[in-house]
Amino acid sequence: MAGIGFELKRLFSRKGLVATLRAYGYAGIVTTGPMLLGVLLLVGMILLAYYGNTIKHNRELLLSMITYALLASLTVTSFFTMITTRFTADMLYSEKKDAIMTSFYGSLGLMLVIGGIGYGIFLYFAGIPFAYQVLSLLLFLVLVVVWTETTYLTAIKDYRSILIAFAVSLLIAFATGFLLVTFTEMDNIIVLMIAVIIGYGVLAGWYFCLLYKYFPEGFGTSMNFLRWTEKYPALTWVGALITFGLFGHLIIMWTSPLGVQIQGLFYGAPQYDVPALIAFFSILITTVNFVTSVEVRFYPLYKNYFSLFNNEGNIGDIDTAEVNMIRILRDELSYLGQKQMFSTIIFIVLGTILIPKLDIGFTAGMLGMFRVLCVGYALYTIANSMMLILLYFADNKGALWSAALFAVVTNVSTWILKYGNSSYYGFGLVIGGAVFCIAVYIRLNIYLKKLKYHVLSEQPVFAKSAEGKITVLCDRLDRRAIIKQRSRRKFYEDNIAKKSTVDMTTSK
Repeated sequence: MAGIGFELKRLFSRKGLVATLRAYGYAGIVTTGPMLLGVLLLVGMILLAYYGNTIKHNRELLLSMITYALLASLTVTSFFTMITTRFTADMLYSEKKDAIMTSFYGSLGLMLVIGGIGYGIFLYFAGIPFAYQVLSLLLFLVLVVVWTETTYLTAIKDYRSILIAFAVSLLIAFATGFLLVTFTEMDNIIVLMIAVIIGYGVLAGWYFCLLYKYFPEGFGTSMNFLRWTEKYPALTWVGALITFGLFGHLIIMWTSPLGVQIQGLFYGAPQYDVPALIAFFSILITTVNFVTSVEVRFYPLYKNYFSLFNNEGNIGDIDTAEVNMIRILRDELSYLGQKQMFSTIIFIVLGTILIPKLDIGFTAGMLGMFRVLCVGYALYTIANSMMLILLYFADNKGALWSAALFAVVTNVSTWILKYGNSSYYGFGLVIGGAVFCIAVYIRLNIYLKKLKYHVLSEQPVFAKSAEGKITVLCDRLDRRAIIKQRSRRKFYEDNIAKKSTVDMTTSK
């Protein structure tokens, strides 16, 4: 995330409307691109299904297959996202870039195997044709690759290429779907699933090329990142719990009176899912704003504050830096909350006026759920931004308990309210978001009041390395990898040396 902040600070320093819009555009695509692509492809494929005169049952099954793949892939990757993010940040700080690509291969391999087996078993018993099973599994696997790549992309400053990759993959998916629906007699579900897979496949391939170009050849075991699960065990669950809270209410509502069985194990609640999908767009503003505003202004002060501890800063300088850092942090979080609430109000007002005119079957009840869910998502995204600040200060336990509260309260509230009046649908997310917001706000304020204590007194007197079973296994794998990779490492180092010699000769 700091990598994004550094580059955006340079982009925002340029004057003019075009430069500002470009900076916001880059930040938006980097932070929300894959998710935005998922929503746009979901809507686009349904429109193409209408264009191809696909029957209602098949349209609903297509929507459900894509939705299941999105939710399943996000759930699997959520267990690894925080750990790999922390590992990557530590490796960049330690100037060990050669360890990053190996962790990418290792984490991706684990997720593809574990997730592929689990989702494959589900699809086997899902009660859909074999061709649909294969395509659903392929989409799931491609999505896992894209979500994993996104974690590592934050360190790359080639935003133009990231933006182009997003646009090209979207166009290719739509063009493929349109051509196959128009000029072939194949099953529309099959051709549109192929189009989505191709779109995400192009994005995955492009992102991999960017990563491979930016990060050097890696050596050692690809499982080294697993050591961080023992160093920071709370991080493994933070991402997963946030995902459970953010999407769990959708799955619970599939079992409500609004829920319908589409086919086999594929369920949905269109009257709840569609308002939730539209309401989700209301938080993209804060997602982008956190990076473009909070990080760009807060991170330099954060870095300066901690550098004073490491570079013999006096107590007066440390106190001044702390006051300035916390003041800017409070200001930016306050602005972020105000912007989100303002955008939520605008979203609700415009949605109430425009959605009924679109003639997409929105009932008065769905419009009410849309308004409620907009408020719920607003509370969630404000709280999530504060939780990320807790992670900045390494308060992993605080982030874990806050995320756990959000997941439990949201899902329990939704489960209870689903049996009541339909006018209360969506309030589970509002209650969970409010509790999340209050809990993380209190935790952050308490933590900041004793910041120097947490920085200095909570640290162990002597550094201790984790020596659990996972670390022992990683040590063993690392020794084996070093032996096996000797020839490849020598070849790589010789090439680097030759390149350096050529560069020096050319410069002379």
